[in-house]
Amino acid sequence: MKDTKIVVDSCVDFNEDTKDFERIPFKILIDDDEIVDSGLDINELIDKMKKTKNQIKTACPSPEEFMNKFNEYKNIFAVTISGQLSGSYNSAILAVNLLKEKFPDKFVHIFDCKTAATGETLIALKVKQLVDENLNAQEIIEHTNKYISKLKTFFIVESLDNLAKNGRITNFKAMLGNMLHIVPIMGEDGEGKIVLKEQVRGRKKAFERLVDMIGENNVDFENTILGITHVNCIEKAEKLKEQIVSKYPFKEIKIFDASGLSTVYADNGGIIIAY
Repeated sequence: MKDTKIVVDSCVDFNEDTKDFERIPFKILIDDDEIVDSGLDINELIDKMKKTKNQIKTACPSPEEFMNKFNEYKNIFAVTISGQLSGSYNSAILAVNLLKEKFPDKFVHIFDCKTAATGETLIALKVKQLVDENLNAQEIIEHTNKYISKLKTFFIVESLDNLAKNGRITNFKAMLGNMLHIVPIMGEDGEGKIVLKEQVRGRKKAFERLVDMIGENNVDFENTILGITHVNCIEKAEKLKEQIVSKYPFKEIKIFDASGLSTVYADNGGIIIAY
């Protein structure tokens, strides 16, 4: 499709491949600060997250923000974080409905990625690939929906503290887990929610288990791209890439820097993978 733009919310992570996406930022709410997830200093965000004792909240883009961006282009594919995790998808859908009342001939399609972070990033890149191959709109929608249905996302956090602050687990469980060096491996459930997949004692064993879990899924390695998002820990991401390369013949492995929203999810030192 010619004259097509890909619009994403700010749960898409960063590398050279993602620089041409049009981003609509979330807001991150820490104490009395409202931080726009655009051009962030991630280390400054991490510092604020660490210092607060309160729940860290996020606010998705409004329908008006989506509509203003959609107004700028003729043909649009948009990708949002899972509708089970945020109101971003619903905001985008409402924007499309309002827009088509004024401009019925404008083409906009919204993909609920049913995941987040690396998973959403790979989906946006898949849409870009299909657009660049000049497929028609229906083909792009069908291929992307099939890709979404097969995508797997997992993440490992460095500390349980942020999960406790955000109400994912209790403070007692966080304290006990940190004392016992319990490392949760989290992931999507296929319907867009984030759930606990496994608990492993010890960080090294957790990463070894994460690599093993890849092989337990039916993966067409030679035709599959795996993505790794890191939160301020590029060396850890590169080491994980080496472990995966030594065991599985993926078509390609891409490393991404975490967005602000991904940083809130995975925290400092967190790793997210999707394939």
